[in-house]
Amino acid sequence: MRKLIWVLCVAVAICGVAAGDEGHHHEELTQDQLGTVHFPVSCSPAAQKTFEEGVALLHSFWYEEAEKTFLEVEKQDPTCAMAYWGEAMSLWHQLWNQPDAAVIKRASAELKKADKAKAKSDRERDYIHALEAFYSNSKKADHQARARAYSAAMEKVYQKYPDDHEAAAFYALSLLASEPDNDTTFANRKQAGAILEKLFDAEPNHPGIAHYLIHTYDKPQLAQLGLPAARRYAQIAPAAPHALHMPSHIFARLGLWQDDINSNLASIAATRKTAAMHMGGEGHQFHAMDYLVSAYLQSGREADALKVIEEVKAMAPMKDMYGTGHDPRLYALVAFPARYALEMRHWAEAASLTPVANATGGDGSITYWARAIGAAHSGNAAQARADIDHIDAIQKILLDQKKKTFAEAVDQDRKEAAAWLDHVEGKNDDAVAALRAIAEKQEASGDESDGGIPAREMLADMLLEMKRPEQALAEYKTGLKFFPNRFNSLYGAAQAAEMAGLASQATEYYAVLIKNCAGSRSLRPELAKAKQAVVAQR
Repeated sequence: MRKLIWVLCVAVAICGVAAGDEGHHHEELTQDQLGTVHFPVSCSPAAQKTFEEGVALLHSFWYEEAEKTFLEVEKQDPTCAMAYWGEAMSLWHQLWNQPDAAVIKRASAELKKADKAKAKSDRERDYIHALEAFYSNSKKADHQARARAYSAAMEKVYQKYPDDHEAAAFYALSLLASEPDNDTTFANRKQAGAILEKLFDAEPNHPGIAHYLIHTYDKPQLAQLGLPAARRYAQIAPAAPHALHMPSHIFARLGLWQDDINSNLASIAATRKTAAMHMGGEGHQFHAMDYLVSAYLQSGREADALKVIEEVKAMAPMKDMYGTGHDPRLYALVAFPARYALEMRHWAEAASLTPVANATGGDGSITYWARAIGAAHSGNAAQARADIDHIDAIQKILLDQKKKTFAEAVDQDRKEAAAWLDHVEGKNDDAVAALRAIAEKQEASGDESDGGIPAREMLADMLLEMKRPEQALAEYKTGLKFFPNRFNSLYGAAQAAEMAGLASQATEYYAVLIKNCAGSRSLRPELAKAKQAVVAQR
């Protein structure tokens, strides 16, 4: 949940760093760079071409550049009603954020312009009215209700125009955007997947179809289905930084660490290239760095992970985005060092982490969560308790601010930290029960692991410390089904198997760990022991 919460929190940042830059700088982008979109509208020929470029940008979530493009369409043909629809679409980042009152007001004004321009076809009017279902009635209906209303309206468009692939793609996206919170049935995703798979066969170069398939299958239970789209999307839209990053969601789910690394290195490079061209999206690199650090740590490239962390520390603060005042670099400053210390089992380092000034939205709890776990592993119950008190204080602030989703993420931080404190204090039954409950919830909903460390792995680690190797091994095996090829789960499973007298199983886990770290220069003692164990079994 933590990674998802961060995406929701900084979505505008990811897409809006250069929103205030003047000029339109992407005229050179072509179908080969953005993908192929066929979306005929009743506008001038020049506006038609620009409009389809805007839609291609929408499909790759390059929202601020899409907005600029639709503004260009308005200049080319002020009577093009769909240009105003496009601008309103670019203001709602459907999988990332909930538009506030100011954004809703702006988008509603654009849709009024669309109505005034009098769309020249029923199909165009249907698109416009469907989007109005989301932006209207915002004072009475909450975001989720309006997202459902938009999805219901897009379903009608999809059914009315069965040959319109854009209607099908946007309807599929609306199903993802209106998915109920914590849904364990994945009903919306499965429905979206059925629509998108048919389209993928028909339009293999369409950016939205491949992109939305990846989002559809971004759950451990579904990830294998997303691999074809993940392999394809970056080839479809190689100029879009998000298109280069997004495949890594599937690669990470499947434990394909080198693919994950390649994807995010390409995305970071593209982000910096486009930022240098004064195109929006500079903040996107921090999300790619987040995945990059994780992949480096799972593949024995901890020195490379450290380089990313040091690079972030040396970077200047990001600009304010759309008046939110949020700096996406702050999350990286908080989360990356915490993850590094815990993944490396550097407990003293974790316990001594310094809180980052101005961390917002509950991000500050990550530091205290890592400190508490590090302190517990170091036997310092007093510090762990004090750090948990800080987490409690952060959660109270979020609850007072009615930020329920953020408060829930912080509550999980507290429960995990408290479990380790219970373990130190000998309350092992309580500790095990707490981690098991978190793990089961995490796996049922397909959530990403907070801080990059699955609760199931923590549970297995705890059982191993308690000298219960058979139980620990069972938990590691379960965890590896949901979070495959994790360094510490593989090593822990091998250790548990050894302690249980299962030498052949231990060797198998050690061998996978060695394979995952092939080519690395890791000095981790765990990897050295794995190599020794495999050699000894030959």
